Amino acid sequence: MSQSVRIIPLPLKGPKHARTRRLLREGQLEAGRLWTDAVAWHRERRAAGGRWPDRNEIHAWSKGRYALHSQTVQRTVYRLLENVEATMTRRRNEPATRRWLRLPWREKRFQPLVWPAQAPSYDPDRERLVLPMGRGRPSIVLTGIRLETVGAMSVVWNDGYELHVAVPDPAPTARPEATGRVTIDLGEIHLGTAVSDTGRGLVVSGRGIRAKKRYRNKELGRLACAQRRATEGSRRWRRLQKAKNALKARIRRQVRDLRHKATRQLIDFCVEVGAAELFIGDPRGVRRNRCGRKHNQRISQWEMGTDLRYLEEKARKAGIRSFSGDERGTSSTCPGCGHRQKVRGRDWRCRSCGFTGHRDVVGAVNMFPLAFGTKVTFPRPQDVTYLQPGPVRRARRAVVAQDTGPSAGNRRRRFTNLPDGPPSAETAKAVSARGGRKPRVPDTVRHWEETPYL
Repeated sequence: MSQSVRIIPLPLKGPKHARTRRLLREGQLEAGRLWTDAVAWHRERRAAGGRWPDRNEIHAWSKGRYALHSQTVQRTVYRLLENVEATMTRRRNEPATRRWLRLPWREKRFQPLVWPAQAPSYDPDRERLVLPMGRGRPSIVLTGIRLETVGAMSVVWNDGYELHVAVPDPAPTARPEATGRVTIDLGEIHLGTAVSDTGRGLVVSGRGIRAKKRYRNKELGRLACAQRRATEGSRRWRRLQKAKNALKARIRRQVRDLRHKATRQLIDFCVEVGAAELFIGDPRGVRRNRCGRKHNQRISQWEMGTDLRYLEEKARKAGIRSFSGDERGTSSTCPGCGHRQKVRGRDWRCRSCGFTGHRDVVGAVNMFPLAFGTKVTFPRPQDVTYLQPGPVRRARRAVVAQDTGPSAGNRRRRFTNLPDGPPSAETAKAVSARGGRKPRVPDTVRHWEETPYL
């Protein structure tokens, strides 16, 4: 049975959770040391020649060496072997990836703490979750956790601690009548372009995500310039660092939300046209091209692997068989005469036969011979739909608070329900008696918007 991951944010701020934060940090440091040592050990065994180590050998090597739960150690080293196997499988199936796809090599300071389903202890009545850290070491206790099922778990740092819980997926929808085929061309300007074998197309824009990233880059540059003028570790330096972290976290959440909405629209299109098979072009080979500083920055920040994963997961839940492969040359080949040329702009104009069409639709149409061995008719302009992912999620700013006098902390408040018109005679008299200052009115509810200082 397939599984999904439920993400639960862990609010561990304040002195009340200082011990839990310390245990998590020490555990993730130890898991990072385990990963780094395992990568180095596996590399030495490969260099020595002969058979590569298997699960039994790496388990015997790591047993009793690290201050972690035994099953946490096993899951960490087994994940390394799974990464090695996945890398070698892709190298065999896609020879073009051998030029840039490497085996695990990077040293890690921190690593997520992982536990299988049988390791944690959960009390649903008290909403109390106990994550063991090994014999003789204090466990990590989390309260206020509501779980329907207890599966494999991990604690991840993602601009704050998060608890990831594996939950079983519902059975995929049976679609015996679906026989269609769809190809998807991923992009940075247009997040995805889908074409079906029935002559229909869908283009989902990615310009909103692009604008969010550009705004983040410009703001981070501005804050970095201000931070360089401050003394490292000073109050101003820390305030600017906090603003940078908050900006990155907010843009990351907004971009993730837009990516989920965009990929959902692509899969809904596949269901609408009755697709049973889906081919997704893998664009990761474009990272090797060097096209200038700004373009290289955009390509390096393009989460193409995330798009592939979202589409595959959503297609599996919709009962669609999906697979991916190399898309090299699909965007530079004319679907009419096969002439190849370098394309500029969003419109494809063939110099040989005069064909014109949308550049990304051309790429998706040319994927059919690569994926399914058949050609399809190029969609008519009226059969191609252009959509945006959806509205951007914004933080809720307006709150209701009780007026208790001067506000505490560095906050600016803007009251929105103050009475209009001139003050009454009693108010004017009270203001004159207080030297021009308005008297405080207790026990009144006012709407205000909170804007923290940078």
